[in-house]
Amino acid sequence: MAISRRHPAALFAVLVVGLATTGVAYAAVTTGSTPQAVAPSQTQVQEGKEIFLQGCSSCHGLAAQGGSDGPSLIGVGAAAVDFQVGTGRMPMAGPGAQAMPKTPVYNEEQIAALAAYVASLGAGPAIPTEDQLKTNEADLAIGGELFRTNCAQCHSFSGRGGALSEGRMAPSLMKSEAKRIYEAMITGPQSMPVFSDKTITPADKQAIIKYIQELQKQENPGGFALGRLGTVTEGLFLFVVGLGALIGIAVWIGAKAK
Repeated sequence: MAISRRHPAALFAVLVVGLATTGVAYAAVTTGSTPQAVAPSQTQVQEGKEIFLQGCSSCHGLAAQGGSDGPSLIGVGAAAVDFQVGTGRMPMAGPGAQAMPKTPVYNEEQIAALAAYVASLGAGPAIPTEDQLKTNEADLAIGGELFRTNCAQCHSFSGRGGALSEGRMAPSLMKSEAKRIYEAMITGPQSMPVFSDKTITPADKQAIIKYIQELQKQENPGGFALGRLGTVTEGLFLFVVGLGALIGIAVWIGAKAK
């Protein structure tokens, strides 16, 4: 009986093919599941620099190093620019206690270019991807607990904002988009602290966003929201309106009796 012998290189060839196949499959899986940040082009960065020099350098300095009327932007990242400029808080007409949201001065393409330029000056938080903003698998209960622990003291338990010191205020979150909420957490605009991924993980950030979105959906069965500040506001409203109505009726009855 003839016995066939394998070539010495056959085992090595099988091993190489197996490793190559595994590598290709792994690359395909990881490429499809990991969010990829699109690197800005040099043209976009240059366009952003021109916008910066025209509309931002008077306060933040020609090299974004900061000045008497504006802080340094080196290292703040693209997310900070996208939040501040995208919500119309920047550019400001003049120095003030707080930059208020308004209609944005620049369009989306210009904001993206400006963010790309500032990001090129130093590493900082990037604009969140679509995958980072998904909340379908987030835990609503955990989001509520985290919101009450970290956010309610400024934005109130209802998420409708509140007064702070020195003429500043925490804005209402009732119309805030998921991207703006995420950007605010990772950049800490104005009086807000920065919640890094070590402090609040990306999954927990998604849970907080989901809870805020749930607050945004809540209706007012009584017809009046009254700021959703709780029983104090409701009691004051009933006291003023109810007692006022009783006094009015008593005066009317007294006048009729005379």
